[in-house]
Amino acid sequence: MENFDLEPLIRPNIRALHPYSSARDEFTGDEGIFLDANENPFGQKNRYPDPHQRLLKKALSVRKHIPVENIFIGNGSDEAIDLIYRIFCEPQQDRVIICPPTYGMYEVSANINNVEVLRVPLTDQFELDIDKILSLQAQCIFVCSPNNPTGNSLQNVERLLQKFRGIVVVDEAYIDFSADNSFLEKLPDYPNLIVMQTFSKAWGLAGARVGVAYASADIITLMDKTKPPYNVSALNQEEALKALSNPLEFERQLSIILEQRTLLEKELKELSLVHHVYPSDANFLLVEVTDANKIYQHLVNKKVIIRNRNSVVRNCLRITVGTPEENRMLINELKNYNGEWRIINY
Repeated sequence: MENFDLEPLIRPNIRALHPYSSARDEFTGDEGIFLDANENPFGQKNRYPDPHQRLLKKALSVRKHIPVENIFIGNGSDEAIDLIYRIFCEPQQDRVIICPPTYGMYEVSANINNVEVLRVPLTDQFELDIDKILSLQAQCIFVCSPNNPTGNSLQNVERLLQKFRGIVVVDEAYIDFSADNSFLEKLPDYPNLIVMQTFSKAWGLAGARVGVAYASADIITLMDKTKPPYNVSALNQEEALKALSNPLEFERQLSIILEQRTLLEKELKELSLVHHVYPSDANFLLVEVTDANKIYQHLVNKKVIIRNRNSVVRNCLRITVGTPEENRMLINELKNYNGEWRIINY
């Protein structure tokens, strides 16, 4: 995007903000007698973590082929979402666009930050309504691709990037399950682009709360100076580094999930209670059924927990792809609901 000026989008108080300087900002060495941060001298985790997550950023830089200065590490992607509002959206003044059905935290975080939400629903094909979006004035827009809960990769995001004059946040939490290319390769072309990814899904670290944002060096600098100093614990950084050091295990688990997604889709389509299984580029399937509320409750009673999305997509259930055994139990319980019970072996 030519002639893009980031400065007018930044809140004046953030532009003028002097970030907190921690003890680890002033001294970054690993050896010495540390009497500078009021830490307890005893224990295994008594020292504050690296506030800039240098080792983790270096490892991500190698894997993603993205310079370190273009990487932000957060306490889950939710922290990155909140920081985007804090940096670019003036409370009670600016507006943000979301495209439902989509990840609910975009709107919750807007409400927390007192930012008006403009909703531009996805089309019947679950694609962005670009013309409607461009008819509105907003500071930023959040889009999820592959989208949650529909599962599809959005096909017209680049047109949005070419035309939208605010910040475009592309949430790629599920990108590892998709055959489509990541928008990381578009970062040099669009200085208003922020790409979010996470260790919670394909990397299996939802409990560690490690989210990542990739953007221009200018945007990353703003996020780094606005975040709390020690926002990602040493324990969580270590878990993410451990996962990155074992790419073969990552690929093994990913291949199982993708294979199971195909098998699960096939079995679901054979059930009479299923009207439609939407194509998915994620680790879940959106399934239209005869009666979402009743089927959901039946599964809960059998201790098979899925997500009832009837409130956002009529009569639809969102089913996460589990292990082969978990998927077998799910299908058998759905068959039992309709009196079609038979043993399924994966």
